[in-house]
Amino acid sequence: MKVKFAKMHGAGNDFIMIDDREEQFPCDGRRIAAMAARRTGVGCEGVIVVQPSSKADFRMRFFNPDGSEAELCGNGSRCVAAFAKLVGAAKGKVMCFETPAGIVDAEILDENQVKIWMPNPKDMADDFINSGVPHKIVPVENLAKVDVEGEGRRIRLSDEFAPFGTNVDFVSYRPPHKVSVRTYERGVEAETGACGTGSVAAACIGVAQHGLKFPVQVKTAEGYELVVEGEFDGKEFCSVTLTGPVKMVFEGSIDLDVADVVSE
Repeated sequence: MKVKFAKMHGAGNDFIMIDDREEQFPCDGRRIAAMAARRTGVGCEGVIVVQPSSKADFRMRFFNPDGSEAELCGNGSRCVAAFAKLVGAAKGKVMCFETPAGIVDAEILDENQVKIWMPNPKDMADDFINSGVPHKIVPVENLAKVDVEGEGRRIRLSDEFAPFGTNVDFVSYRPPHKVSVRTYERGVEAETGACGTGSVAAACIGVAQHGLKFPVQVKTAEGYELVVEGEFDGKEFCSVTLTGPVKMVFEGSIDLDVADVVSE
C-alpha cells in the first residue's frame, strides 16, 4: 500500500502530512514509527493525519515518532492549517479544526506565516503548565551549555510526572519580551528543532513568573522566531495565539510495507 504525503516544517519542527479524508490510512503505531524513522523512513518529529470532522473543517490527529498519539502539537497545527488549505480540506485562509485538546482556530497570514489560537493553558504551577500537552519549564542562564538530552530525559521520566511523563523546556529569559528555548520532547525522546506548545508554555510561564510581557518573541533551537500573544489576569490565560513560519519541503509517496521491513 502506497500513501502520498507532504513533508513540511514549522520553525524547524518537521512533519509528515497525510490527507486521510477517505479514512483509509492505517493509524497504527508500528507503521507510523517506521515512516518517522530518520534512516529507514521519511524522517520527522511527528506524523499528522487530516481526517473528516463533524465539528470543524477537519480533524487533526498527531502521532509522535515512536507511534504514540498526542493531544496537540503547536507547530504541527500551524503546518496542518497550510496543508489543509493546499489539499482543500479548508476552503479559505481562516479555519478551525478538531484535536483531542479541543477546537483550534487558525489563520493563514501569508504563504509563509500561520497563526493559531491555542487552547487556554491550564494546570499552572511552579514552572509547569499544560499548553495542550504538559510542559516543565527549566530556567537557565546559558542554553548552549545545557545537557538537553540527559537532563531532559531525567525530568521527563521522573516520578514527579509519572505515569505519562512531561515535555521539558530549557528557557533563557530576556525580559520584557524575549526568550530562547530548547525542548526535550516526550514521544520524540530527544531534543527537537522547535516546539510550538513548548514555546507557548515558556512564554506563559515567563509572563506569570519571570517578568515577561506579551507579545513574547521566542527563538527556537533552529534559530527561527515564533510570537506568542495572549491575555493574563494574574491567575488564568486566555486568547493565546502562536504565530510563525511554515514551509513545504517536498511531496512524495511511501510504501507502508516499510514497517514490515523495519520490524524483521
